[in-house]
Amino acid sequence: MSIPVKIFLLAITVFVVGLAIYLNQIISYVPEKPILEEIWWGPDSENILENDTSIKPFKISIPNKVIEDLKRRINQVRPFTPPLEGVQQQYGMNTNLLKEFIEFWNTKYDWKERQEYLNQYPQFTTKIQGLNIHFIRVKPSKVTNQRVLPLLILHGWGGSIREFYDLIPLLTTPQSGRNFVFEVIVPSLPGFAFSQAASKPGLGVAHMAVIFKNLMKRLGYEKYYLQGGDWGGVITSIMAALYPEHVLGLHSNMCIVNSLKANTKLLIGSLIPSLVVEEEYQDRLYPLNKLFSNIIEETGYYHMHATKPDTLGVALQDSPVGFAAYMLEKFITWTNPNFNKMTNGGILKKYSYTQLLDNIMIYWLTNSITTSMRIYAESASRAHISLQADKVPIEVPTACAKFRYEVVYFPDSLLREKFKQLVQSNHFNTGGHFAAFEEPTLLAMDIWKAVKKFEKINKASKDK
Repeated sequence: MSIPVKIFLLAITVFVVGLAIYLNQIISYVPEKPILEEIWWGPDSENILENDTSIKPFKISIPNKVIEDLKRRINQVRPFTPPLEGVQQQYGMNTNLLKEFIEFWNTKYDWKERQEYLNQYPQFTTKIQGLNIHFIRVKPSKVTNQRVLPLLILHGWGGSIREFYDLIPLLTTPQSGRNFVFEVIVPSLPGFAFSQAASKPGLGVAHMAVIFKNLMKRLGYEKYYLQGGDWGGVITSIMAALYPEHVLGLHSNMCIVNSLKANTKLLIGSLIPSLVVEEEYQDRLYPLNKLFSNIIEETGYYHMHATKPDTLGVALQDSPVGFAAYMLEKFITWTNPNFNKMTNGGILKKYSYTQLLDNIMIYWLTNSITTSMRIYAESASRAHISLQADKVPIEVPTACAKFRYEVVYFPDSLLREKFKQLVQSNHFNTGGHFAAFEEPTLLAMDIWKAVKKFEKINKASKDK
């Protein structure tokens, strides 16, 4: 081999090795923790030096005229376009099912009774960074020698505080053989339901993490546990990443890793599942063709929310029937995608009309449809993405509950790239996106088991 050829091959080798090192650095890049300011999100006219730090009792109390207006709008709905022959939910909300739902809403759903039900737990509001934040706070009853552990639970879009009404007593009631029990704090996210919306742009999930860190401080907690799903899962993950000194442990029913490395492996796993996940769970990964078809079929709402939420909001906040159709379609698909092919959407297998309407009413009566959707636009903005808060590794003990029909699935091999202390990862053969609403007992049991492990780890760390 001549010297020029050797030099050429050496140059090619150096180039390839250098390119591989460069690409690996890009793929494996880990951002530093962003330092987030405590921004005033309320109207500038209210930004005064002496901030109100009081915590005020709150009860849901909707004026009769609001209910009367709702009834009028329901009764004035135009005739529905009938679904195509042989089609169930594949084109979106089946209007035959919607007709039954609206009839129930108009003739059998009793708001006065439901308002009393929703007021069964103590509720409060307090000003955090210029926003009036609403939250449920339930302390355990019949405590003897158990330690009381604070647990912050956050919902996401499509859901609300209503998701947790059956979960709360399962966590605040002492269990035999457990030396701890929970005090549960369940806020409404800013812009959702009874929590005030931001008056200026920029309030994405990272900045919501700051708000809820400050809420827990306001309530007197320096250290606490976290639980969340959907956007609540993202916010609690960011809290755990940015404020580990305050977080004793994180439990999530939607653990995700949003990094180039993880997404690349997930794409490879859609072709060769055995490279990223155990055989028994390979069916939870979408094959490549289904992965892309699912993105096309099921993420249109996300693009609308992330780009033009206010335009869509005009339609949804003007028509209760239109909003009900929009929300029901999400509950059908996200609870179990197979429900799309069932006559009644399969939805009545999991929820009653009353449960679904409670959630819809919380959005409608607070006129928070538009402001709730802005979480997508704010979290997808360039400024928010540049923070890379969701890519910061999490060092606190973490547990992931993987319900069968959750809209995303990440194998443990990928989750460990972000969640450095993944001490529990349980798979369930039932349940979907709204796990607390659909399977409260399973979720509660998983939280109890996780926190028992967290407590043991934290004790060992403290004893060192």
